[in-house]
Amino acid sequence: MDQPLWQADKQRIARANLTCFMDRLRARHDLSLKDYAALHAWSLEEPEQFWSEVIHFTDVKIELGEGPVLRHPECIHKAEWFPEAKINFAENLLRFCDDQPALISASENGLLRNISYRELHEEVARIAAGLRQIGIEPGDRVAAFMPNLPETVIAMLASASVGAVFSSCSPDFGITGVMDRFGQIEPKVLITADGYFYAGKTIDSMSSIVEVLQKLPSVYIVLVVPYIGTQPNIKNLQSAKISARVILWSQFGSANTELTFIRLPFAHPLYILYSSGTTGSPKCIVHGAGGTLLQHLKEHILHVDLHRNDRLFYFTTCGWMMWNWLVSALATGATLILYDGSPLHPDPGVLWRLAQDQQITVFGTSPKYIKSLEKANYNPREHVSLPRLRTVLSTGSPLSAESFDFIYREVKSDLQLASISGGTDIVACFCLGNPIAPVYRGEIQCAALGMATDVVDAQGHSVAPCEKGELVCRQPFPSIPLGFWNDSDNTKFKIAYFSRYPGFWHHGDYAERTAHGGFIIHGRSDAVLNPGGVRIGTAEIYRQVDTLPEILESLCIGQQWQNDVRVVLFVRLRDGVVLDELLKARIRSVIRSNTTARHVPAKILEVDDIPRTLSGKIVELAVRNIVHGDLAIDTDALENPAALLQFQNRAELAE
Repeated sequence: MDQPLWQADKQRIARANLTCFMDRLRARHDLSLKDYAALHAWSLEEPEQFWSEVIHFTDVKIELGEGPVLRHPECIHKAEWFPEAKINFAENLLRFCDDQPALISASENGLLRNISYRELHEEVARIAAGLRQIGIEPGDRVAAFMPNLPETVIAMLASASVGAVFSSCSPDFGITGVMDRFGQIEPKVLITADGYFYAGKTIDSMSSIVEVLQKLPSVYIVLVVPYIGTQPNIKNLQSAKISARVILWSQFGSANTELTFIRLPFAHPLYILYSSGTTGSPKCIVHGAGGTLLQHLKEHILHVDLHRNDRLFYFTTCGWMMWNWLVSALATGATLILYDGSPLHPDPGVLWRLAQDQQITVFGTSPKYIKSLEKANYNPREHVSLPRLRTVLSTGSPLSAESFDFIYREVKSDLQLASISGGTDIVACFCLGNPIAPVYRGEIQCAALGMATDVVDAQGHSVAPCEKGELVCRQPFPSIPLGFWNDSDNTKFKIAYFSRYPGFWHHGDYAERTAHGGFIIHGRSDAVLNPGGVRIGTAEIYRQVDTLPEILESLCIGQQWQNDVRVVLFVRLRDGVVLDELLKARIRSVIRSNTTARHVPAKILEVDDIPRTLSGKIVELAVRNIVHGDLAIDTDALENPAALLQFQNRAELAE
């Protein structure tokens, strides 16, 4: 039966921020708003009123000015939100200044730190003073090559307070990966830790930083954060052939300084984020302060239902947009839990013990992590007590229906599982959770408020529910990027998102709308398989393969073959398992029985590892290119670049 896996009770619905927001709109605009669908429809019919109400409901600190809410609404990539308004991103994230914990930071090596909102204010004020003293002005770039530490959050807030543009990479990026990103934006300040911990190893970062600085002459100040040791050896940096001045984090800026904020235009640049860059130079995506803030406040307060007493955790590095999304939740006054290290070391229970010990209420993760728990036979409910946990968030790739089952069976039955989907491109979500609506197996609950999310065919016409197509957004939204760095006439930007469907944002996801008004993402459009002219999302195949206990993970591509496309499946097996004809037959049988004959792979090949980006996403397109002889891959953008070698010149793919 088509029954929900979870439904909020009356008390939870009554106290939800979303319920309060709807009550406010009913009173102020004489609206009936019977349900979420009606609210979403109104948010698209009256976008100027909707986003203005978000500002008032979330108490944004802003000077609105006398101008319109939206200029050029007729052209999605030229639309300007609140063009006369002035705002400071950091001022909104630091609205609280008391003794409640703002950041609780845990590290793989056992280090635990607690920083209150008052202490956060003091540290941001100190670093911001230092940035002003060295002449950092609005628009200058500040870059962080950092683990997920409080200092990274502090550096971002200090940069935003003075109007600088912040950009970050995690320390597992290689030299080339860092240069491909920071080399394009030419930062004046670089912040780094002396190293980091991962999977039981201590990795020194100082030698990498020397090489980066030798290739990055724009940097004239380097701040070094002690992490793997108490006294970082900065002599190598100081004596290297670099022009930058090296300063220890603790010695930068001025203590006991008042924290001030420069209010700048709503669209003033806040972040530069990067595309994965596995098949070419990463795109430097510029995001504005106002649009980022409004989207994140809407998502945190209305969709995630964050309150001041919540404790929000998301497993992420500083090289993934979910770090930017996570830190914005400071604006709600909630406590953020940061974790740096491997999510599976020393065992699969490390993050769940953190959830128990820190009383996490909202736990964010990825489908890869959930599947790894299942494959490891680790069931959190048997090992930890999670009475305060009420929501699990998942993003990064499609979350299978079987993973929904696992969460409700092996974590907790009474919680909201919110699969969310958006991207670095918009630093926000197109579809995500709804705290007052049912959760159905395998489905993202709803389209985000204020987002005209749709699924269309090749001609741009909406397809019926349960039909697959391209995910688009039909109307302007505040977090459309300002553009790409060094793309002065926006040519590359318009080609990337608006060339296929003029007038719509084309996101590049292969998706369907469900009968419940939710969404299912079937994978990236550029990875869609096309055997015999039939479009197949790779997630449809992964879902079936993941049910087989012999297989740890898989990757699927379409190979050009005899004037058509054939499906090729690569599998990583458990230790001791052999990919014999019997197992291949089982794989094909499971796929055929639960999908169609078109989904069945023509070739099934074994690999030792599946290549992924540093944020954990499978690089299907890179593998497809290698199989077809294109070796132009940026391996520094990968977590495990050596894995690519297994896909090159495979004799089995020539027959």
